[in-house]
Amino acid sequence: QVQLEESGGGSVQAGGSLRLSCAASGYSYSSYCMGWFRQAPGKEREGVAYMDNDGNPTYADSVKGRFTISQDNAKNTLYLQMSSLKPEDSATYYCAADLRCRLWVGYSDRLLAYWGHGTQVTVSS
Repeated sequence: QVQLEESGGGSVQAGGSLRLSCAASGYSYSSYCMGWFRQAPGKEREGVAYMDNDGNPTYADSVKGRFTISQDNAKNTLYLQMSSLKPEDSATYYCAADLRCRLWVGYSDRLLAYWGHGTQVTVSS
């Protein structure tokens, strides 16, 4: 059974940093493309970043230059290092995974197979 569990969220002041983790289990980690979404209250879920199964990262324009996605295959864990945080980055952050890497190109969140339960990030001004 595929399981994804996020951690690392919290409250931080604008300009601060947080590192989110997504621990994966129940499947062959390296075969999947994984990434991060976020959803703020009253807003649609937004793709943040993802990695293809060659380890190449892609970022949404809103986080480019501030966020870094990475993975540790030995630990089956995906990370999102967030720096220079802004109040508009406040949201619940979710990691997701799917074998169909093409779904990530358009951040087709409704089709992605596996999701974590999310971790809350709050950035105060």
